[in-house]
Amino acid sequence: YLPILGLPEFRANASRIALGDDSPAIKENRVGSVQSLGGTGALRIGAEFLRRWYNGNNNTATPVYVSAPSWENHNSVFMDAGFKDIRTYHYWDAAKRGLDLQGLLNDMEHAPEFSIFILHACAHNPTGTDPTPEQWKQIAAVMKRRSLFPFFDSAYQGFASGSLDKDAWAVRYFVSEGFELFCAQSFSKNFGLYNERVGNLTVVGKDADNVQRVLSQMEKIVRTTWSNPPSQGARIVATTLSSPQLFDEWKGNVKTMADRVLLMRSELRSRLEALGTPGTWNHITEQIGMFSFTGLNPKQVEYMVKEKHIYLMASGRINMCGLTTKNLDYVAKSIHEAVTKIQ
Repeated sequence: YLPILGLPEFRANASRIALGDDSPAIKENRVGSVQSLGGTGALRIGAEFLRRWYNGNNNTATPVYVSAPSWENHNSVFMDAGFKDIRTYHYWDAAKRGLDLQGLLNDMEHAPEFSIFILHACAHNPTGTDPTPEQWKQIAAVMKRRSLFPFFDSAYQGFASGSLDKDAWAVRYFVSEGFELFCAQSFSKNFGLYNERVGNLTVVGKDADNVQRVLSQMEKIVRTTWSNPPSQGARIVATTLSSPQLFDEWKGNVKTMADRVLLMRSELRSRLEALGTPGTWNHITEQIGMFSFTGLNPKQVEYMVKEKHIYLMASGRINMCGLTTKNLDYVAKSIHEAVTKIQ
């Protein structure tokens, strides 16, 4: 068996790529981590700890805020961990097909003190729309003033922009601003280890003693949840991240994959614009990561699925990884047809 908290070299390296080589929090020994069963496991262990020990003991009434829209499992994980008050915060502006920053900041201003906010570190799922660094600074300022707790979900580091550092900018900025926070990490996408369930929960506390106390409680939670984590996927990640040569090779591979998705975005947009498809399509290249909110309505989506056999969510979310040079023209023409024929 691995230790209850997981493979030490995996945990240390996972936190290092989240927070950066020169992270002051790591140097000050106020970072801890828990190897988990994927990103979902990291969210669950964090949620279980917060319900037991955050904002008083066993406080199930602490509000938990999830973006509208978000990955649907966020709601379920926190509800199953015992939180009774799950709320949404404004995020997506359907009219301008972008971030509703004012709505988001307004919700934070009016959230009860000590509320928990689930934030997507990069490549927001499902909208693909991320705040800019300047917008993140505004978000952090409000959260600090209102004493709100940031719980980051980092499922796509490196896969969004092609740069590990750029995709971790928000998390690192919050740490530099003195926040105590959790960051759930998944290695399913950026390592292609979906079925190995490789995740990590990075904990940043105010001091080393505090972090050790948190980890001792998390150890108790893990013991009754999965006892100890599987080793194979974690060893693959640990070996890769701790070898300078393999680390560089992996970063190159991740960038290749991210660049391919970025290329598909620009190609799809240029084809739609060339076809003269009604509406604006700049949001396709402004969004980032594996998913794009196309802006298609449910009836247009139904047309795409039933008439064109192109499968996307009723919300209009499409998986950009499904686009290839061979099917781009067909997809673009189908979107054009759906938009022009179906209102």
